[in-house]
Amino acid sequence: MGSSAKTDAAAPEAAETLRLPPDRTSWTVILGVLFGFVLFGGLLAASVIYTAPVLISDWEVRDAARPVQNARASEGACSTKLVFHVCNATLTLPTPEGGVTRRVNYVFTGLHAGDYTVGIMADPARPDLVTTDLGLERLWNRTLTLVVFAGALLGCLGGALVSIIRNGRAAFRRVV
Repeated sequence: MGSSAKTDAAAPEAAETLRLPPDRTSWTVILGVLFGFVLFGGLLAASVIYTAPVLISDWEVRDAARPVQNARASEGACSTKLVFHVCNATLTLPTPEGGVTRRVNYVFTGLHAGDYTVGIMADPARPDLVTTDLGLERLWNRTLTLVVFAGALLGCLGGALVSIIRNGRAAFRRVV
């Protein structure tokens, strides 16, 4: 009889240690996820606005582009974060109809140390799509980098949206 009293007394303590913690969904969690949603959305918008158009036009002129002697690259700079390279430049090409100025943005991956040297390239039939040999040499790399980056951002946006919906419902139920 004494042993059953001990097990009865131990049973409530064991039940308390197995209890799950309360659901801690709050509006601060939702606001944090919403901030991430806006951040990832901004990164996706920036890649669509600045990187994708130059990439698409480089695919259009890749076969017909030839080196141009009287063109200039200015304000050119590349930065590297781990294996991601981001290069920006302003290209100027004088034409009989007037000058063509184009800002290019390249994002690609790879191991590289040092500076990049670029040559200006243009399709004689479409000089408005002036580009560089660096952009054309890394065309597949740039394409895959953009596809993987955009896919990862879309996945993050989808996950954030699901989290906002799930946590918002739970937080709303608690308020009501």
